[in-house]
Amino acid sequence: MTEKEQQILALLRQDPMIPQQNLADKMGCSRSAVAGHIMNLTRKGVIQGKGYIIAPDQYAMVIGGANMDLCGRAESSLVAGDSNPGKLTSSAGGVGRNIAENLSRLGSTVHFVGAMGDDLWGDQLKKACREAGVNVDHCLTVTGATSSSYLSIHGPDGEMQLALNDMALIDSLNAAQLAQRDGVISRSTAIVLDANLNINALEYLFHVHGDKPILVDPVSSVKASKLLPFLNKIHTLKPNKLEAELLAGKEIKQKSDLPEVAEILHNKGITQLLISLGSEGAYSSHNNEGRFIPASAVQVNNVTGAGDALMAGLAHGYVSHWSWDHTVDFALGAARLALIADNTINSTMSEQAVLRLLEENIPC
Repeated sequence: MTEKEQQILALLRQDPMIPQQNLADKMGCSRSAVAGHIMNLTRKGVIQGKGYIIAPDQYAMVIGGANMDLCGRAESSLVAGDSNPGKLTSSAGGVGRNIAENLSRLGSTVHFVGAMGDDLWGDQLKKACREAGVNVDHCLTVTGATSSSYLSIHGPDGEMQLALNDMALIDSLNAAQLAQRDGVISRSTAIVLDANLNINALEYLFHVHGDKPILVDPVSSVKASKLLPFLNKIHTLKPNKLEAELLAGKEIKQKSDLPEVAEILHNKGITQLLISLGSEGAYSSHNNEGRFIPASAVQVNNVTGAGDALMAGLAHGYVSHWSWDHTVDFALGAARLALIADNTINSTMSEQAVLRLLEENIPC
């Protein structure tokens, strides 16, 4: 939902019979604008019938990392030990946060729980989420702490030469903190996790909320190892080749190995599986039915956001009650849309944009 739609819902909960003109006066906009927002909320199923009957909240809960991404790109070849002229940019990032923003842009209602400091970066991270329609009311704000950050230095060709990460703050999001958020977590339709969470947090979430559908992004082969004890609690898993090998305990040497790896993971408890194979494509498996999907030709401008968009697409398909095959195709379309953007998150990301991309089969 957009920020305006969230404002309207808050006012309707206070007074379900409020006239549209009064809503417009309270929001400082026109009556026709309010009518348009209400029409959209009705179309989404949030408002049901006359008298502004509000449907029970259906939302995805995303729990994971949030950090500021700081990127430097040199104008010419980097010289060690010297000041190099270049361009510096900053943007809101973090696997969990990026998934949440993409998921909201696709049209799902999203709550995000992450750890942030009470600093300027923390304010910027929350602002970026709210502007994308993500609810961050239940994020953990750590007094006196500096928000997590990731710094990368690139040469003139865009290749990364050096990176530093300062992400220890996410360890503050432990079982005790998550227990304080049990209500909003338990009311969600689905839970999306990234493996940046520490083992204490993962143990708590899988133990207390393991009866809910949990979708997981392993993040990296190192962090994926934390998931090994909980595979029987994971509904949907999106590993890359290395992560799938680690979790299945079997090497993927060729495409013919993929069905066996999928079978191993299904036997461990995974219901839905999508193995990302980068430029080669992806392998989808559900109900003992596997499908290899070759990669579409695409003009790649930025690879950093594709995995987050892919995970968001899988989550959006699940909460939208789509079939698995349609969900996979949609998620891969969302990843393509991310690849052609200059930034980590494509500002044009939406359900309609992805469906249009799939329908037209645009050779990006």
